[in-house]
Order: sequence, then structure tokens, then C-alpha cells
Amino acid sequence: MNLLTIDELTTLTTASNPTCISIYAPIVRLGVETPQNQIRLSNLLRQVEEKWVALGLRGQDIRDLLQPIYDLDNDDFWRHQSNGLAIFLSPNFFRYYCLPITFPELTVIADRFHLKPLLQLMSGDGTFYVLALSQKQIRLFQGTHYHLNEIELTDVPTNMAAALQYDNPEKSLQLHTGSSKGSSGDLSAIFHGQGGGNEEHKDDLLRYLREVNNGLESFLKNQQAPLILAGVDYLLPIYHEVNTYSHLLPYGISGNTETLPLEELHTQAWEIVQPYFDLTKKSTISHYQELQGGDQTANTIEKVVPAAYFERVETLFIPIGENVWGVFDPEKNSVQIHPQREVGDEDLLDLAALHTLTNGGTVYAVAQEDVPEHQAIAAVLRY
Repeated sequence: MNLLTIDELTTLTTASNPTCISIYAPIVRLGVETPQNQIRLSNLLRQVEEKWVALGLRGQDIRDLLQPIYDLDNDDFWRHQSNGLAIFLSPNFFRYYCLPITFPELTVIADRFHLKPLLQLMSGDGTFYVLALSQKQIRLFQGTHYHLNEIELTDVPTNMAAALQYDNPEKSLQLHTGSSKGSSGDLSAIFHGQGGGNEEHKDDLLRYLREVNNGLESFLKNQQAPLILAGVDYLLPIYHEVNTYSHLLPYGISGNTETLPLEELHTQAWEIVQPYFDLTKKSTISHYQELQGGDQTANTIEKVVPAAYFERVETLFIPIGENVWGVFDPEKNSVQIHPQREVGDEDLLDLAALHTLTNGGTVYAVAQEDVPEHQAIAAVLRY
């Protein structure tokens, strides 16, 4: 499984082949209906085969192409699911993502991957992260308004002993906290070990959490989603000292995350991040209104799409559930809009959003009436 990052989105956006297959499926995680997940995926693969044959292509070719997906159908794969499954496949290319949102069932065969369902995760108020800290365990979660999903970490130390590479058991430090809510905010805990002491232990914690931060750097590279810390009180300010991720929120979740139920962790995280999302969106709209009418805003498809493609869009507003079909020619810097979808058309709103995201901008997918000036699209430009 791959993690859905801006770099991954860029890879998906730039992939091109006459047979790019996109599959989206909702996943049932608990209860008697979980066997339906396998049946649903089998039905979606059958749809892909039928569409392939309808295009006049050989059935055996599609079965060979789909083999990597068929190979996924095992107990280990189904044990590590979230709320939605997105699969992208073409000759010599295969990615799948287990994501914390529910997708409607969908299969698409085109010359590019169909990525619009992913935009709700990548929008300015779509995704956040929770980093749960303790000396015994490091966990990272990806969250939305509805769900929190744990991410498997590969380049991050799993605990303090691993980070500091203790090979002498007598040298290991043991920390005892007196409260599951992290009341020992002044590092007034009891330490046992060679040369113990608060200052020495804080140095070890700094080294430990710096290793965690360094391990997260590649994953969080180019991300703009807010990050929330969760852990006992004394760890949070120490992590702030070593943090290099610019979207770490100043407020965290205090307590012993090892015993905190996932639902409660999500509830507390959303209480922190929702006001941040609301304030950021309100501030961005106000900024657009201040610039409105000048050279730093645009509100037509013809202006916004080229600006997004050529890395000029800082913030983009697009309406949820809307499509504008047409063709953009970057060589001629021209946009053609069609009232109905024609052969070779793509959704120009989707195109503008994807290029804004992959070029480091922010996208807000909002209701039509919330797009500034009630236009089909609106953007704040970098220049």
C-alpha cells in the first residue's frame, strides 16, 4: 500500500497511458458485512473487464493486466483496510490506497487516472494528521471529519529504545508517570538508570523526538495538512522544540494515548482542528475579497486553468459536484469549453485543482454558493 501524499498525487497526475484503470470502493470495516468487501471488489473488476471488451479489446489482455489486483485478495490485505479503497492500474504502473473516507463504487478506463474523488482528502479542510507520542510507541494517524486511520510508519523509530539504539539493558531508562492525563507537565517523573536526572533524560527525549521528526520529514514533505500532537504533557513541548513541519498546531491532545480509544482520539482531534480549518478558510476568503478586481485574482475558467498549470495559483476555490468539460492546450495556452462532454475532453475544474495541489497551492472544494463572487471558479494568484 502507498501513502497518499502530494508527491504520490503528482505521480498519479502525470501518469499517462491509453488504458489507465481507476477503481473506487467503499469498505465495511466491522460486522457481518465485511465479506461483502471481497464480493464488491470482484464485481468492480468484472465491470472493468466488461468495459474493456466494449472498447473492442481482448479479454485475456485485461485479465493479465488485472492480475496484480487479483493477487491482493488475501487475508492480510483485507485486515489492513480503512473506509475507502482506491486502486490505479495501467501497464507497468500499480498503486492502491486505503483511505479514511468512503467512496461510491466507481470504475473508469481512460488515458489518465480519474482522481477527482481524492480531492476531498487533499482540499484545504480535508485532511489532518495526529502524531501520538510516548516513549514506548510512536503512531501516526490520518484523519478527516468522519474518520481516523492509522498509518504504518517505515522510516520513523517505533519507540525511544529503538531511536537511541540502546544495546545495554542496564542503560535503558524507565519512566513512570503518575497520571494517564499527563499531569507531570514539568518532567517531575521518576527516572531509573545510569546517571539519571531530569536534564539528562530531557536530552535523551530531545534526541528521541528529533529522530521521530527526521523520520517524518519525507512523509510530510510538501504537505499542508495540519498536524496535531497527542501525548502526556511533558512530551509535547519537547517535540515542538525539534519540529520542522510548518503546519504543526500549537495545541495538542493531553493524555496517555496508549489507552485512549480511537473514537475518542478522533473526537478530541476534530475539536482542535475544526476551528483551525474554519478560521483558515474565512481568512483566505477575506484575502481574496481584499484583492478582488486586481491582477492577483481570477474568476474564469479561461484564466484560472492556465494559471494553475503554470504554477501561479496560490489558493483555488472550486464547487463540489460540478464539472466543466473542455480542453486545455498548454503549448497555445488556450482553453476550449464545451457545453457537453466530447471525445478528448477532461474536467477543467479537476485539472485546475490537481495542478494547484501538485504545485504547492491550496484547494477548497466548497458549495457553489461559497465560491467567491458565486463564480464557477475563483483563485488567488501568486503573481
